Amino acid sequence: MANRTSTQNLRKRVRYHYRGNAAGSTLRFTLGCLLGLELRRVGSGKRMTFGKAEEATLSQWMADNAQVCWIEQSEPWNMESQLISQLDLPLNLDQNRHNVFHSRLKELRAQARQRS
Repeated sequence: MANRTSTQNLRKRVRYHYRGNAAGSTLRFTLGCLLGLELRRVGSGKRMTFGKAEEATLSQWMADNAQVCWIEQSEPWNMESQLISQLDLPLNLDQNRHNVFHSRLKELRAQARQRS
């Protein structure tokens, strides 16, 4: 697997998932779709978010319900592949076609994009 090193440090990435918007965070996009938030096109029409109020609702939901932990790993992309193949991680779409929820989650996300 190719090295997919991020240009941001872990703190910035996690902060964006908690405080950013659906346009820049697949986690926020997925959670918002599952919570039934309304996706909206912004700017040129290519970027999509849940709008200011619903992004704030999602941020609060995550603060109340989501937790983050990590371990240091020199090549985390190798561990990611291993964990996705061995654990039930229904919110991961990448490398996770074997998960029973994969097709339903893909469908929910596509429907949200189509409605926006």
